[in-house]
Amino acid sequence: QEDLEALIAEFQNLDAKKTQVIESSCPPPSPRLNSSLSAHPEKDELILFGGEYFNGQKTYLYNELYVYNIRKNSWSKVEIPNPPPRRCAHQAAVVPTAGGQLWIFGGEFASPNGEQFYHYKDLWVLHLATKTWEQIKASGGPSGRSGHRMVACRRQLIIFGGFHESARDYIYYNDVYAFNLDSFTWSKLTPSGIGPAPRSGCQMSTTPEGSIIIYGGYSKQRIKKDVDKGTLHTDMFLLKTEGAGKEEDKWAWSRLNPSGVKPTPRSGFSVAIGSNNRSLLFGGVHDEEEEESIEGDFFNDIYFYDIGKNRWFPGQLKV
Repeated sequence: QEDLEALIAEFQNLDAKKTQVIESSCPPPSPRLNSSLSAHPEKDELILFGGEYFNGQKTYLYNELYVYNIRKNSWSKVEIPNPPPRRCAHQAAVVPTAGGQLWIFGGEFASPNGEQFYHYKDLWVLHLATKTWEQIKASGGPSGRSGHRMVACRRQLIIFGGFHESARDYIYYNDVYAFNLDSFTWSKLTPSGIGPAPRSGCQMSTTPEGSIIIYGGYSKQRIKKDVDKGTLHTDMFLLKTEGAGKEEDKWAWSRLNPSGVKPTPRSGFSVAIGSNNRSLLFGGVHDEEEEESIEGDFFNDIYFYDIGKNRWFPGQLKV
C-alpha cells in the first residue's frame, strides 16, 4: 500500500510540472478499459478520462483527457494542469452548470504487476468552460471504492455500490451517498424498503421524474479458503424520493419486475438515456468461473428499457 501511494505521488509530481492547458489534435486513444466516456452537456463532444491497459506483462494506468468531436469525427488530447491521479473503474457524471462540469469520484490504481490495488475516495470536478481541474474536499463521503455507479439527479450526485479489494480480502457495497451540488456536502442516504444486495458493475440511470433505476451487476463471495464464487445479478430496483433534492429528503427502495425480453445475465455493460423515456443497454460480459480459471463471454447486443411501460425489449439495428 505504501509503495502504491509513493508511486501515485511520483506520478502527481510529474503532473505538477504542467502549468498550462495544451490542446492538440491526435489519433484515437490507445487501447484501454474501465475509463469513463461522458457526453458534453452543451457541445457535440464526448469526454474520455482515465482507464487501464494490460499488455500481458505490465498494467498501465492513465489520467489522460481526450475529447471526441462527434460532427468532425476527430480526437484531441487536452492536457490540463493538476489533474486527478491516474485511475480506472471510477465514475464520471456531467452537470450542465456554468458551461458544463465533469465530476469524477473514486476508482482504483493498480501496481504494474497488477497484484496490488489502491482505491480512491476523492472527488474532482473539471470545469469544461475554463478547462480547469478542481479537487473538492468535503468530509463524510463514501469509503474508497471502484466499480461503483454515480448519476447526477436533482442537483445531487448519487453514488451506489462498488467494491474495495486488498491483497487479503474484498468487500462489496450497497450503500447510497448523495453529494449536494449547491452546499458541497455529503450525506449518507438511508432509504426505506428492501434494496439491492451489494454489487458493482450495475446499471444506474435516472428517470425523467428524478428517480433512479438499478439493474444487474456483479459480486463475489468466499465459499472456502482461496475459492470465490461470483454472482451475476439480474434484479431491478427503483430508488425514489418525494423531495426536491434537499438533504432531509426521504428516499425509498422498491423492486421492479419488468415484462418483455430481458437482457441475458451480464455485468459491466454501458447505459445511456435515450429519447421516448427509454434507457439503452449495450454490451457487457458473462464470466464462467472455474476454480482455477475464468472465461469471459462478451456481448455487443443492445436492449431498450421503456421506463413508462416497465418493459425490456431487444434492439434491432438497421445495417
